[in-house]
Amino acid sequence: MEHVRQFYIGGKWVEPLGGDTIEVVDPSTEKPFTSVALGTAADVDAAVAAARTAFETYSRTTREERLALLDRIIEVYSGRLGELAETISREMGAPLSLANNAQALAGLAHLGTARAVLADFEFERPLGSTLLVREPVGVCGMITPWNWPLNQIACKVAPALATGCTMVLKPSEVAPLNAILFAEILDEAGVPAGVFNLVNGDGAGVGAPLSAHPDVDMVSFTGSTRAGIEVARAAAPTVKRVAQELGGKSANIILDDADLREVITRDVRNMCTNSGQSCNAPTRMLVPAARMDEAAAIAAEAARGIKPGDPRDEGTTIGPVVSEVQYGRIQQLIEKGIGEGAKLEVGGPGRPEGLETGYYVRPTVFSHVSNDMTIAREEIFGPVLVLIGYEDDDDAVRIANDTVYGLSGYVSGSPDRAKAVARRIRSGNVHLNGAGPDFNAPFGGYGHSGNGREWGALGFEEYLETKAIMGHDA
Repeated sequence: MEHVRQFYIGGKWVEPLGGDTIEVVDPSTEKPFTSVALGTAADVDAAVAAARTAFETYSRTTREERLALLDRIIEVYSGRLGELAETISREMGAPLSLANNAQALAGLAHLGTARAVLADFEFERPLGSTLLVREPVGVCGMITPWNWPLNQIACKVAPALATGCTMVLKPSEVAPLNAILFAEILDEAGVPAGVFNLVNGDGAGVGAPLSAHPDVDMVSFTGSTRAGIEVARAAAPTVKRVAQELGGKSANIILDDADLREVITRDVRNMCTNSGQSCNAPTRMLVPAARMDEAAAIAAEAARGIKPGDPRDEGTTIGPVVSEVQYGRIQQLIEKGIGEGAKLEVGGPGRPEGLETGYYVRPTVFSHVSNDMTIAREEIFGPVLVLIGYEDDDDAVRIANDTVYGLSGYVSGSPDRAKAVARRIRSGNVHLNGAGPDFNAPFGGYGHSGNGREWGALGFEEYLETKAIMGHDA
């Protein structure tokens, strides 16, 4: 990769101002295969200055100019889908099938959604004699994670470009290569100099100075709740807008009139997608207490059908988790579940049989879990499912809402009953009877899962300020 140890600032690939690098590790082999530069506060200063200068002109571009730009980006991105998928698979461990069919395509979907929203968005409207005007918020700092990297990059960059903002992106240092490819795509598509800037680095070296920078008007962060708190603290003295999509511990309520075998089998597979490394994964499965043993047997059978393995092998269901740190944390939490008395149905500590190298985790199911256990409270971020029993619908809702998080929720059962339960769940979105994601719907959470929304028209609005011009039509 040509620009692997450079940054993209002011429309050019430039050398870092510091000299440190960090290795990028293939989680299936545990071996580094390249390295990227680690940025510093000075690199952030240069990128923010470029974005601030570019904002003066880019913020005044027309809707038609930005639509044409997005069309060019979509065209170039589409031509590099295979390369993007292969890169994501190698640096964060997603099976190639998932990387091709979901990881890389998610970025394209967000670009297309932003283009569709822009085409019809009402930037001005009268309110009596006052004119309400929606204007770009300014220079945006973007900090993105490793688990769905292009999804999170594109769902921030696309609406920012569409609304006339400029930006500085700090992708995860664990999986940074897809972001370099993304910058190459924007460069080839002709994004004006300084509108998009990329600085690689870690939280201390780049994330903190970007969040605190006085010339950054907004920070959009996706990652852990712990890191999100630090971003908000760094941003507070400059009173900038902060949008956060953080952790989750989503409840999945299986009502007693659902087909347990069909629904549990489907949802165990869904939970294990991306090796369980999704903030909205349905990791707390709530089942009728009287049918706990039946539900546990079905869940264990489904988990045994999930095949961990080399991301490049066709038969692989899930790849490794992203890093040694992540692997170690998951192992600790599995041990904690056993120690606190949850019943281990399948999986458990250690690597799957035959996989001695790589950060592979055994698909794991715990049953007879109480909602006060550590494995029911903390986000594990691995293929680990907990089954919690409930007595009736009210009890299921109580348990579902007994969490500091509120990112997502899931309900399966007869339609009217499932809809009624969904309305009572305190989360940013709820999936009914296996419904998948909707790129036009807002994505974000309640409580410790963050604030603000991404995706679709509501995500678009996060990048806009509202001005009232009074007496405009007097």
